[in-house]
Amino acid sequence: MIRELAINLYLLAFRIVFSVCKLFPMQKKTVFVASFGDNIFRTMQEVQKQTDDQIVVLKTPSCQQAFHGGDYLVRNFETGNLIDWFKGIYHLASAKHIFIDNYFGFLAACRFKAGVRCIQLWHADGAIKQFGLQDPSNAKRTNQALKRFKEVYDHFTDIVVGSEKMAHIFGQSFGATDERMLRTGIPRTDFFFDRAEMDHALEKLRQEFPVIRDKKVMLYAPTFRDHELHAPSIALDMDKLYRTLRHEYVVFLRLHPAVHNYFENKYPGFIYNVSNGFSVNELLLAADLLVTDYSSIPFEYALLNRPMIFYAYDLEDYAAARGFTDSYEEMVPGPIARSTDDVIDIVRTGQFDLEKVRQFAAEWNEYSTGNASENLVQAIYHPARVIQPEPEPEPEKAEQNA
Repeated sequence: MIRELAINLYLLAFRIVFSVCKLFPMQKKTVFVASFGDNIFRTMQEVQKQTDDQIVVLKTPSCQQAFHGGDYLVRNFETGNLIDWFKGIYHLASAKHIFIDNYFGFLAACRFKAGVRCIQLWHADGAIKQFGLQDPSNAKRTNQALKRFKEVYDHFTDIVVGSEKMAHIFGQSFGATDERMLRTGIPRTDFFFDRAEMDHALEKLRQEFPVIRDKKVMLYAPTFRDHELHAPSIALDMDKLYRTLRHEYVVFLRLHPAVHNYFENKYPGFIYNVSNGFSVNELLLAADLLVTDYSSIPFEYALLNRPMIFYAYDLEDYAAARGFTDSYEEMVPGPIARSTDDVIDIVRTGQFDLEKVRQFAAEWNEYSTGNASENLVQAIYHPARVIQPEPEPEPEKAEQNA
């Protein structure tokens, strides 16, 4: 009750300020609201190439992306600084194009001017766990909260997708029609089709971590669990990994800040905490083997056609709490481990099916083929220049049309 009251008061204040700012004329301006930032950074670079729009980035406290190297305005967007907050709302109210990369509750308080496009650049290329309207935790939400969620989702004029599978999931999760799906691919996947950029990133990592020239890299990137806010921990047994794999591998850890800040490294020559300082794309490029669980990282990593292990030690509990978009066992393109011993055994025996990885990459990256950023900006700003691919007809419809 208290939380709902606080949210309503915040949205009321936002709505009042937004209504005042709408009195200013619309400008030739594109605003990006970033909580992750990688998709947004690629898109804004392309907007700079193809348009002469003023570009404003509203950076939320969780965003670790460093926005640099361009002619644009970057502002922090948080209630802790009222001046930045007011300025951010002004930019939202006076922009013609708005790109976001997450769920932002403030959208429920926005009434954009006619012709404004709000483009959802979701932070995941695919989805293993359920979210949005499909999230099992909605059963515990109030009707008012669910109504607010739908108001936010209804503000998305366009939803960027990399595949028909993700378009279907977005349709269910956001209650969105197929006409709102923008089949241009996921901007940050362009990295994996740019040989020069990948070579530069890999060389940077080799200079920072010379050991990877001689040893393989196991990247462990687990999904954050809510309980870890109060009891941060790492499920993989680092002592066992050190004893059994140290001669062939080093371990890179990509952890949530709540876990990263409490991690004590007992094996600095074997374990490297890379949670800060490098993008996910760069770390994936350095990884010879990915170990994860319910994260969306595999959808990009599959483009490299490298092996993965899915360390789902709490599979049943997680499935009950969060839910999956499909059968977990059938969805993941690699062996499932339930213990550290399982992970070690899989590594030693090489139980990997790279053909399954290739199929997984093709299915989830259907429209992400190296020019997603360019296609996206053309579709939004120069729609006459690009023709979006049509979704494949369903089998029964195809037969009727034959």
